[in-house]
Amino acid sequence: MRRDEKFVITINRELGSGGRTVGRKLAEKLGVPFYDKAVINALEEKFNLDVDEIEKLKGRSHTWWAELKHMLWIDESIDVACYEPESESALTIETPTSAKMFKTEEEILRGIADEESCVIAGRAGFYVFRNHPNHLNILIQASMPFRLERVMRKQKLSEAEARKTIEKVDKMRENYVKEYTKTSRYDTRNYDLVISADGMSEDEIADMILGYIK
Repeated sequence: MRRDEKFVITINRELGSGGRTVGRKLAEKLGVPFYDKAVINALEEKFNLDVDEIEKLKGRSHTWWAELKHMLWIDESIDVACYEPESESALTIETPTSAKMFKTEEEILRGIADEESCVIAGRAGFYVFRNHPNHLNILIQASMPFRLERVMRKQKLSEAEARKTIEKVDKMRENYVKEYTKTSRYDTRNYDLVISADGMSEDEIADMILGYIK
């Protein structure tokens, strides 16, 4: 990946690995925006976006994403909090209800990357940008004890509750990826870099990725 040209870095991660925080820190160190499902959901809800509406926006302006970004006041200085599942009902937010919704998210992500360099967490980014001329796809994993400890601490859950949440999210995210990309999120051939978070801080992982890029 070349930093002197427009680039996109995607972070796919296991729940409890700290991957989203790594993505945010990496974006800060690179001086580029960070996007996750919170931003995508905000766009869909605020502007009632779907594939047809995006096509209309494209027809009116080739900088449609930049205009939407300005309207939302989204920039590097704003930290849009990621939705973290805390209950079984909350997990449904992970999965789009139709192929059309997945296509809408795909179009939004591509619109973002067309306008600026960025770091994107989740949203099957490794698949969406597989043919992007200047991309880096990263998978961040961790052992179950590491993930359990983090989810228990972050979500204030018991070990049994944390394990149930991890197992449910793992299954849901894998089903999501298989349904819309026909591949597995665990297939390492989808990534340029696979990292184990065990024994490392988020800053150390972000620095490791920077070193890889250099």
